[in-house]
Amino acid sequence: MKKVHIFNAGPCILPEQAIENAIEALKDFKGTGMSVIEISHRTKEWESVMDECRSLWKELLNIPDTHEVIFFGGGASTGFLYVPYNLLEKKAAYLETGVWAKKAAKEAKGLGATFGAEVVTVASSADTTYNYIPKNYEIPADADYFHITTNNTIYGTEIKEDIDCPVPLVADMSSDIMSRPVDVSKYAVIYGGAQKNVGPAGVTFAIIRKDILGKVSHYIPTMLSYQTHIDGASMFNTPPVFPILVMNETLKWLKGIGGVEAMNKINVEKAELLYNEIERNSLFVGTAAKEDRSIMNVCFVMAPGKEDLQDEFLAFAKSKKMAGLKGHRSVGGFRASIYNACPIESVKALVEAMQEFEQLHK
Repeated sequence: MKKVHIFNAGPCILPEQAIENAIEALKDFKGTGMSVIEISHRTKEWESVMDECRSLWKELLNIPDTHEVIFFGGGASTGFLYVPYNLLEKKAAYLETGVWAKKAAKEAKGLGATFGAEVVTVASSADTTYNYIPKNYEIPADADYFHITTNNTIYGTEIKEDIDCPVPLVADMSSDIMSRPVDVSKYAVIYGGAQKNVGPAGVTFAIIRKDILGKVSHYIPTMLSYQTHIDGASMFNTPPVFPILVMNETLKWLKGIGGVEAMNKINVEKAELLYNEIERNSLFVGTAAKEDRSIMNVCFVMAPGKEDLQDEFLAFAKSKKMAGLKGHRSVGGFRASIYNACPIESVKALVEAMQEFEQLHK
């Protein structure tokens, strides 16, 4: 059992099972007498992990044969560049729902400027510090792709449905992948850093519809080409072996509890429990629009007139063995990241702490 309740936004909480199995692999990987961080990635022992990890991705998300799964380094921030390098020819459209969505568009604009491609922002919620998902925007029919960020970790908003899109749809799903069922067939690319929900920092995933590739006229650097990693089975160069191993163990855990559908029911229950307390408690106020609230990152602040209690509550929560509740430095307040591996017992403990803190200040 974990000794603290972990609400960190990333790196995320991981299943105990995954951590324990990873520890054993660090000591002796598959009976080789070598640690997993010492063994060659060209051995059958390691290739079996890569094969199993890809297979689990495809099984858990029902990924069709039209799509391929790859792993690479660099985080989603490098993924921001992969998208335009591989897909941008004349025009791209972005939905700005937070800092990371804005940064993704910035990378596309920078690259597009080098060969005259246009990058447009179709809508933004920056006017209210990204506390809602824009609605009723128009996606340009002539765009090479439309990019969304499905979950906004800093602000606690989430696009929880697979939108119908007239052009190829690209989604950064760093912080809600595997938390709910996804119709992968509706997406040209899904990508993200593992460290929010499916593993430790150090590995990035991408799910790519194969027929979307090979359509741009500009040069794609070898390491930024999706096709490079598809052709090389994610081992064109030495892959981040340990993060991939932990990811594989995390996905095995997820399959063992019933898969993504079962996980989604648990996640919804956790989120509702915490949001209900925020609405009930006289000391706290949620910051995200109710219809757009994330089930992964619950953001809230002290109620008006109670702002001076913020540091006291953080100290109080820490005394209850809770970690990671401080909001992002750009917005302040509190953020409880209740990713897949966060047990409902931790959410219940947080609710109890909020109730106890309220009683202390009546």
